[in-house]
This record gives sequence, C-alpha cells and structure tokens, in this order.
Amino acid sequence: MILIADSGSTKTNWCLLNDKGSTFFFDTEGYNPYFVSTDYIVRSFREQWPGSRGPSAVSRVYFYGAGCFEDKTGIVSEAMRVLFPGAVVHVGLDLLASARAVLGNQPGFVAILGTGTNSCLYDGSAIVANIDSLGYLLGDEGSGFYLGRQLLSDYIRGAMPADVQQEFIDRYHYTREAIMDRVYTEKLPNRFCAGFTPFLLESSSGPEYRRSLVRSAFRDFFERIVLRYEGIDGVAFNCVGSIGYAFREILEEVAGFYGMPTGVILKGPIVSLAEYHVRNGRG
Repeated sequence: MILIADSGSTKTNWCLLNDKGSTFFFDTEGYNPYFVSTDYIVRSFREQWPGSRGPSAVSRVYFYGAGCFEDKTGIVSEAMRVLFPGAVVHVGLDLLASARAVLGNQPGFVAILGTGTNSCLYDGSAIVANIDSLGYLLGDEGSGFYLGRQLLSDYIRGAMPADVQQEFIDRYHYTREAIMDRVYTEKLPNRFCAGFTPFLLESSSGPEYRRSLVRSAFRDFFERIVLRYEGIDGVAFNCVGSIGYAFREILEEVAGFYGMPTGVILKGPIVSLAEYHVRNGRG
C-alpha cells in the first residue's frame, strides 16, 4: 500500500492507496515541523491511526506538508520511518501537493490559503518560483491565522461594530487577558487565531464588517505576494485550502479586481492528489 499525506498546521488528510487503486481516507492533526518534533508526530499519529489497517503493509509514504522545507524534512522523515519501518519515505512541501492536485502535469499558478499561506508557479512537474509567505510572525497574508489575528485585534481594541462585539463575547467568553495569554505564552498561536475564522462565516451580525475584513486580508495577499510573481498576466488563479474555499466568493472578487481569472478552488487536495499518483504510476 501507498500512504499519501497532505498536512497543514491544523489538520492532515491521509489516503491509503492499494495496488488495485482502492482508497481509504482519514484525518489526523497537522504536523508542521516548525512547530512539532519527531517524537510528537510519532506519538500523535499512533493515537489516531485507524487500527484495522497495519502500518507494516505500507511500502511507500508520500508526505506533503506545510513547513517541509529542506532544513526541516528530517523531522517528518524520521517520524515516518519509525511509524512505517518497511516503507520508502518521500517528504515534500504541501505546495507541491496542491500543484499536483490542481494542475496535474500542466503548468500554472496555485496558492494555499488555510491556517497559513503559500503560493507558487509550477511547470507541470516542479515548483519553479515561490515567494516566501514568511510564516505567521512576518507574513501569511490572507490565511486563517491572518483573519483570526485581525478579528482578535479588533475585539480587544473595540474596533468591532457593537453588535458584532456582543455576539463575539456571547460565543467565546474570552477576556482581553485570556486572549493575550493564549497567544503569547502557549503553543501553536497560529492554530488558536485561525480557530476564530468560523465566526466570520457563521455570525449573524455585521455582514459588511466581516466581508470587509476578509476582503482586506485577501487584498494584502495579492498585493504583497501574488502580484510580485513575474509572468502571471492572464494566468488563472488556482487555490487550495479551507480559507480560500470557505470565502471563495470574496476571493474570486479580489482575484478579478487584480486581473486574474479564477481557475480551480479546492477545499483540500487529497482526493485529486491520490488520483494524480494513480495516473502517474503511484510514483
């Protein structure tokens, strides 16, 4: 069997693919090597692995993950080798997974808008240009973290409309002090901030405020990242990720504002990624 993973900072989507092309999908938490160790990945995965299927049956692992740059791949590779000692392990960026899922063997542009942000130009087999998102401390414009951070900032500073602020208080019961403590003293503040994005979708108050906040974040993403790529005139804007998918109407509006036609927008790449590996001999 082949095991394929698409891992963000919050969640990992997995697919077990057997020799006949049958698939089995499951999820675990996200394993970004900038935030978790090899031991953490091993311990967490063992708790969430579907018990009816033996790890020894896995002969090859393709792990595509956020933060899986060359200097960090060893954290994930070692964890996969411990978990699947008989398997050949390949670790690469989640960005390559998204490009393969959306574009297959065709060239184009693809972005990730999830808990974090990434983007690239793809030539049909490899990433040929990538403007660094800089992570949540310095960048990640347009991401779930970016949206959640702005929402929390407006709440703490009293910049929300009164009805939105009251609904936020009724729903979350967070004080300013509790938020500051959670962001600055505990682990994974990017997940914490991104966890507030459902409020932007589900709130019954302040529709214009919420749309404006999302629109502004996406414009920052385009102006600070997307428009800095050379040769994207007339190129379609393709996107993978929970944030891009959830707010796709606003995303399409912003892409059109900057002259990019919208291509494919997927919530997650794992199904199309499995199909890619089937089409390309599972290699």
